[in-house]
Amino acid sequence: MHRAERTAGFGEAADAVAFVSGVLGEAGGNGDVGELLAALVHIRALREQLAEWEPRLIDQARGAGASWARLAPALGVASRQAAERKYLRINQQTTDPAMTGEQRIQATRDRRASDRAVASWARDNAADLRRLAGQVTALDGLDRTTQKSVDRVHDALGDNDSVALLGPLADAGPRLARDHPGLANRISELGERTDEVRQHKNHSPG
Repeated sequence: MHRAERTAGFGEAADAVAFVSGVLGEAGGNGDVGELLAALVHIRALREQLAEWEPRLIDQARGAGASWARLAPALGVASRQAAERKYLRINQQTTDPAMTGEQRIQATRDRRASDRAVASWARDNAADLRRLAGQVTALDGLDRTTQKSVDRVHDALGDNDSVALLGPLADAGPRLARDHPGLANRISELGERTDEVRQHKNHSPG
């Protein structure tokens, strides 16, 4: 990831933390329901962002020469074995450490096949995806964090491959839940559909 992208990500996380802290500070027990729900959406987004950052930071630390033993305290575990197990557990790009070599190969093939199935579905439904993305990017009066998510949807619209829209739309959906629940629900349904495509491919023979 480029430095500018990292800075943007950290800035959005800081904005989300500040928003949640502000809501808690103002609530005192009788806060505005809309703001409280928005704060919960921000917390979920933060949790997802942290879950993405942690394995990448571990990868970079390992690439810079850090041993598992040195990483262990930073990960809150007591041994190098526990550190490696935690990494395998949180990294969605890895497979179960208990798998045999053949099982790992098959799991990788299955994951790639399901990714291809989702990509094929997105291309087959490009018109609907672009229509939904266009409605999202037409919104105005958004808060700063939500606007940044919508801007990423706008950028993805410029890509010739409709697959590029899936991630930005999924990220924008929860942020639209408070003020634009209809669009947020449609994006949620989109996520459910891609999950169905992925699961169907994983359970298909061959």
